[in-house]
Amino acid sequence: MTRIAVLAAGAMGAGMGLRLREHGATVLTNLDGRGAASRARAAEAGMADVPLDEIAGADLVLSIVPPGSAVELAERLAPALRAGAAKPVFVDLNAVAPATVERVRAALDGTGCAVVDGCIIGAPPKARMTGQSKSPAVYVSGDPDGLTAPLARHGIDLWPMEAGFGAASALKLVYAMCTKGVTALAAGMFLAAEREGAGDALRAELARSQPELVERFGKAMPDMLPKAYRWVAEMREIAILLGPDDPTAAMLEGAARVYERLAADGQGSGELGRALLGASAPR
Repeated sequence: MTRIAVLAAGAMGAGMGLRLREHGATVLTNLDGRGAASRARAAEAGMADVPLDEIAGADLVLSIVPPGSAVELAERLAPALRAGAAKPVFVDLNAVAPATVERVRAALDGTGCAVVDGCIIGAPPKARMTGQSKSPAVYVSGDPDGLTAPLARHGIDLWPMEAGFGAASALKLVYAMCTKGVTALAAGMFLAAEREGAGDALRAELARSQPELVERFGKAMPDMLPKAYRWVAEMREIAILLGPDDPTAAMLEGAARVYERLAADGQGSGELGRALLGASAPR
């Protein structure tokens, strides 16, 4: 039976763990320092909480953490991987720039473990009984020997790329430019319209000339607000990908600041969030 470690048990990690377990894998995780919500998600997904030395004995290790924690996780796990007899394949599935995933690989240098670059596009899997059990797409690059093939055998929608290490991370970020980046721009648009008294006219004009945007943003804004804090680092990883000489990088830094503002508002009065939901709701 394939042993797959998933770190950590956030919404996506737990969803992936559930999918893998439903398709016959033994799924491990490590909950050291994690809160009650993570522990509840791991238990619901059937993920076994084990120490790091047992994580090092898995066949594959999937890193699914916030972008700012990707290198830190690799550094924390490296001593156990170096000491372990088994040498699992380490798959970084985080929303990070190619330069950052190179830092992940460097942190694991000397462990004897192969490192594969990957990304996840789509929502976390749900339990089969919900009827919404489709796996998100998992792209991998820098895996010419097919080391990640067991994921496909255990229910993951795996898309190997004929590209070098770092290409999957780049794909995730450029894709996020047309989803989360556009959502940040729309949030600024709606809030500015409300502030200047043009909110009703904007909604009417969008409904008349851009009805597809009304539907898109009507769904995107409620989904984005509780996640805004997680998207700050992702926008900055896109800016790293683009580089300082690309003027688009400044736009993504602006998107990061939009999400910082909305996240801070969510911890406070919530006034901006309420205004945004009202401004973007279909009429």
